[in-house]
Amino acid sequence: MKLIWIKRLGLALLAVAVVAGFGWALREQPALVDVAEVTVAPMRVTIREEGMMRVRDVYAVSAPTAGHLTRTMVNEGDVVKANNTVVASIHPLDPPLIDRRAETELLASRDAARAGVGVAEIDLQRAQSALKLAQDELARTIKLFGSGFVSESALQRLTNEVDLQKNAVDAAKAVIGLRNAELANAEARLLQPDPADPTGESCCVNLLAPIDGTVLAVMARSEQAVAAGAKIAEIGNVHDLEIAVDLLSSDAVRITSGTEGEISDWGDDHSLRATVRRVDPAAFTKVSALGIEEQRVTVVLDLEDTDVRLGHGYRVFVEMTVWKCARCIQVPIGALFRNSDRWNVFVADGGRARQTDVQIGHMNDDAAEVLTGLKPGVSVIVHPSDTLADGGLVERRN
Repeated sequence: MKLIWIKRLGLALLAVAVVAGFGWALREQPALVDVAEVTVAPMRVTIREEGMMRVRDVYAVSAPTAGHLTRTMVNEGDVVKANNTVVASIHPLDPPLIDRRAETELLASRDAARAGVGVAEIDLQRAQSALKLAQDELARTIKLFGSGFVSESALQRLTNEVDLQKNAVDAAKAVIGLRNAELANAEARLLQPDPADPTGESCCVNLLAPIDGTVLAVMARSEQAVAAGAKIAEIGNVHDLEIAVDLLSSDAVRITSGTEGEISDWGDDHSLRATVRRVDPAAFTKVSALGIEEQRVTVVLDLEDTDVRLGHGYRVFVEMTVWKCARCIQVPIGALFRNSDRWNVFVADGGRARQTDVQIGHMNDDAAEVLTGLKPGVSVIVHPSDTLADGGLVERRN
């Protein structure tokens, strides 16, 4: 009898153990979470964008006229003096090469011009002979007029004839000058380039540096023919730098003149201070790396701190402060999630997750300003999972 009761007690204990095991296995397990505290600290909202250092005023040296550019006399980095340093020189262009057919035509034009000079000289001789004859006739008529054998009208007619012949001589001389000019023009068109002296002996145009500064770039270095207005070099003061940043138009409206900026990732560990001087009034279209057309606005900043190692065209990153507060309640941005149209967080309260509505003000990449819903020192769950529910068990991850 006693043995039966022992067996029954053992089976009962076994059943209780099995039920307890199932209960232990099916119990609610606390979710491992990361926790952060709501703090009161300084906060600021910034816009960060890649920018470029540039010389404030860049002067372009360009060709004032078409000509033959000699080899540029300066290199990048050379220091130049205003109205003293010669950047480059421009000589007259060489005459073009003449092919055989064009040369034959020009030779014919030259021979025709020479013939025209000969004809004009013959006309001058004819006019001079006619003038001499008229003058001799006038001299005889004057003698006869004194004796009364010639009328006054005949004398007047011969006088006019002499004047006309003088005018004819002057006209013949002018025609000779015209024909000689035509001959010189025809001979000039026959000139070929001189390979021994490509620039000729005529005076050149020296291009002088417009300001005291440093050569930033040389666009035309070797000898070449240049058109009027061709850019040859750029000169600027490398100690007078500014920063240009192209912002999205939606970000540019938040920037005003006087906005504080910070320059980072320019090649050193410390940052440089800057201030926004100008926001351009017009935007331009720029295609992003993803092929999306964006409306960008150029923002120009003045450096308050500088470094001699910075130069024209250097890449930097600009962080501009659009809002800041000395002390405000803030929560990590990773603790926030949307519930319908409101912001929510999970508060870790006594091992339970409590879903709480919060009102958020300004936000940056790390934290958000808390207006209502949370107090300093409260622990919130960072990056809550989709399985976390209001009132669920939670345990802080070590």
